Formats: sequence, C-alpha cells, structure tokens
Amino acid sequence: MNNIRIIPRLDIKGENLVKGINLEGLRIIGEPSEYAKKYYLDGADEILYIDSVASLYGRNNLHEVVTKTAKKISIPLTVGGGLKSIEDIKLILKSGADKVAINTGAVNNPEFIKDSVRYFGSSTIVLSINYKAWPNDSFKKSRNFSVGSTIKKDISKWTNYYQVYTENGRQQSGLDAFDWAILAENYGVGELLMTSIDTEGTQKGFENDLIEKLSKKISIPFIVGGGFGKKEDAKSIIQSTNCNAISIASSLHYNKITISEIKNYLKNNNIDIIEHDQT
Repeated sequence: MNNIRIIPRLDIKGENLVKGINLEGLRIIGEPSEYAKKYYLDGADEILYIDSVASLYGRNNLHEVVTKTAKKISIPLTVGGGLKSIEDIKLILKSGADKVAINTGAVNNPEFIKDSVRYFGSSTIVLSINYKAWPNDSFKKSRNFSVGSTIKKDISKWTNYYQVYTENGRQQSGLDAFDWAILAENYGVGELLMTSIDTEGTQKGFENDLIEKLSKKISIPFIVGGGFGKKEDAKSIIQSTNCNAISIASSLHYNKITISEIKNYLKNNNIDIIEHDQT
C-alpha cells in the first residue's frame, strides 16, 4: 500500500464535463480544464479524462481539452475514449497526455494492445475494463444475451462472473473481466483501470469481489473506480485489495468531499499517500 494515488475521473461529452450513474443519464457539470486545475491544486496525483461518446462516434474529441488542461497542471494526465490505432495515441499524447486508456479498441482488436505496448512502452498503456456482474457465464456463449426476467436480480450475490462492456458501458463483449485482465498483463500493459458499472456513480462503495480475486493474480498496478462515496470506502478497498490507486468522480464533482480530506484520512490510518507542494 505504498504511495496510493487519488485520481479524479472526468467524463467528457463534447466540450463539457458530465456525470451519470452506471455510465448513463449524463448531466453537464462544468468546464473540464477548470475542474482538473481545481483537483490538481487540492492534491490530485493524476487526472483521468474519458471521452464518454468517442467509441460511439468513432473518434476522440479531447485534443483541445487535453491541450488546455496540460497548460494548467503538472501531474500525469491519462486520456481514454475512441483510441483504436497507433496514430490515435500519437495525436492524444502530442496534445499533452502522458498515458492513454484503451478499452473498445483493445476488445475489438487484442493485437492493438501488443502493438501499442511495443510502440509506446508499457508505462504509457492502461487497459480500461468496464464490467458488470452476471449470475452465470452465459455471456461467453451468447454475446448479447440478456439476464432473464425469471432470474432474481440480486447482484450482491453475483460474485463469480463479470462481463466486460465496451462503448462506455453500452455494449456487451462476451469477455470475462477476470480473464481479460490476466490476458492484458500477459500482453504487456502497464496498468489496469477497473471500473464496476454496477457501482459507478452510486456513491455506495466500490465493487470488491472481482477486485480481490484479481489482486491475488496480477503483478501490475491497478486502479479501482466506480462507487466511492465516503473516505472509509477508500480505506476499505485499499486494504482489502492492495490496489495502487482509486478513481473518484461524483463525490468530488458535487463537493461532498475533497482530495485533501481523503488523503489526510488515509495518512491518519497509516496508508502511504503521495504529497504535493503546489505552491
């Protein structure tokens, strides 16, 4: 649990910072670069930008936002959404990003992971895995299978199977999230971004079952996202999974807590954090 990173996640649609619940029902929050600067000054260790509609429209439109943000902060900037080629990554890095998060492009073409790692190095490539709990492994056989209405949908009991979703949670992949994460490590990615769609935006705590299992099998760093609601959630997920970072959105955007409050709490609970001097 050394040097845990606190990473604000900023979902972008067009020129706006947006936020929803379970990656749906997006509402406009404000101007992205201003929020990024605010979080930077409050002690963020990294900023995560995700273009929420990039894969849907087949392009990433964050170049201007990234360029503007890079002039205001001096911490790493990770950018994802719609990246499906080496040229796409080159362009977003040239705009000022330090790392890229790939999801749909990697699922559609797993060789893209290997190519990206070979070209840019592992430290530049993050595999973003958006996932949902399932009652069984039926999704592996039928990609667009829906959970039947006769199945009791108590997902708190669905702790064995998790399907990867692409297009910012819109499309089933037929991939098992645990297997996909292991394969990504073998392909050489430098980090994983694990986001539970079930808990995302709910502020009711992180998904824990898959992350615990995964933490025992992988050796690369991983970020946990989706569900932060209070500082105790951070302590719990860090101690139970040995994750390297947590990403947070709603609680920060709606001013329910600050990064400095989270970091002070973690520090007081003997969890190592990164401290910055922004003066």
